[in-house]
Formats: sequence, structure tokens, C-alpha cells
Amino acid sequence: MGSEKNSPGRAGKRTYGQACPIAHALDMIGERWALLVVRELRLGPRRYADLQAALPSLGPSVLAQRLRDLEAVGVLRRRAQPPAATRLYELTEWGTELEPVFAALRTWGMRSPVVPLEGDISADTVFLGLRAFFVPRPDDPWSATYRIRLERDVYRVEVAEGELTAVARGETPDPADVHVTSDYRTLQSVLSHERPLESAIEDGTLTVTGDVDTVRRLIGAMPPLGMELS
Repeated sequence: MGSEKNSPGRAGKRTYGQACPIAHALDMIGERWALLVVRELRLGPRRYADLQAALPSLGPSVLAQRLRDLEAVGVLRRRAQPPAATRLYELTEWGTELEPVFAALRTWGMRSPVVPLEGDISADTVFLGLRAFFVPRPDDPWSATYRIRLERDVYRVEVAEGELTAVARGETPDPADVHVTSDYRTLQSVLSHERPLESAIEDGTLTVTGDVDTVRRLIGAMPPLGMELS
């Protein structure tokens, strides 16, 4: 995109300095870690400490700077959560419009011929994958609400008539049909069919309260590892 220079409108902020919408977008979200911070807000608001836990390789000073930068350009906002006035970060409506960008990057990145998918993942990544790769089952239309706890976070998943209707971080507004407790590595391995559900239940790394068959149906709606590229 050319050499970077200081933008006269935002002192100290590097910019590509080109009258191009792609360059302008990269000025706002192209800094290292910026898009991963956005990724961790796609399923709902997070506290600063939650973002640190989800992105352990990101230093606190860089995280704070990325949050300031993304807030300054209108991608996210801060708000207080009563009663303790905990500060939460959440995407603005405009920030949520990055969703197609993530979809395109996911498809493009998974087709890379040279870079394998290595390294750790966050709990949100597991559920973003569920949302991305869930295959509707019109031939097996079931409805259920799942409450899934992965270590420090709780997620809700809703299926109606075989269609995935909601994936979000936070408690279910109504009582869930099935409660699942696990860690994100175990759940990811079960959802990707790398490990049988029964094995995880037997060794205690995944527990189910409610109908286990309803959990099997959710797993059955996910393609085996690698099939999502076909």
C-alpha cells in the first residue's frame, strides 16, 4: 500500500496516506492484534481482564492501545455495567459490519497452501466455528437451548427446527434444555469429531445435564475436521 506517514488528523498515528477505502480500512483495523480484539467481541461484550485471558500473548500496554484506537475510530465502545460499574467493551453497530470480513478471512486463511493451523485458540473461537460451520438438518428438525460453560465463560446456543438461531456469550434468558460443562480444548475436539463424546464424558472432561442425545445432535450438525473446506 506504499510507505506509511503520520496522519495530520491524528497526531502520532501511522497511516498509509492513500485515498483508497482499503488503505483507510487498514489504517483503522490493520494494526497487529486489532482484528483479534474485534474477534473476541463478536459474541458479546467483554471486560479488559477477559480480553487479556483470551489473548494471553498480547501485552497489557498493546491491548490498552488497541482498545483506544478501535474506540477512537468507532469500531467499539466502552460502557459501565452496574452495579459495580465494571467497564465493558462491545462492538458498535458499525463494528459488527466487519462480520463478512471475518467470514472471508476465515475461508481464505483455511485454504492457505503454506501455513498450517497451529497454536492455541480461545473459547470464543470454538463457538465462532460452531456458528460458521453448523449444517442445518431439515431432515432432523430438533429444537433445544444449550447452556455451555467453558472454564470462566458461559455461552448459549439455540437451535429451532434444525436451524441454528443463536450463539452468544452469556446466560440464557430462559432455562436451558441441556447444560454442558467442559474446557474449550475438549469441546473443540468433540465438535470436530476428533474425539467421541462418550470418551470425554467417561473421563470427566465434559459433563452433560439433560438429554445426551440432544448434545449428539448438535455435534452431528458439525462437519468433521477438514470437511468445512469442501
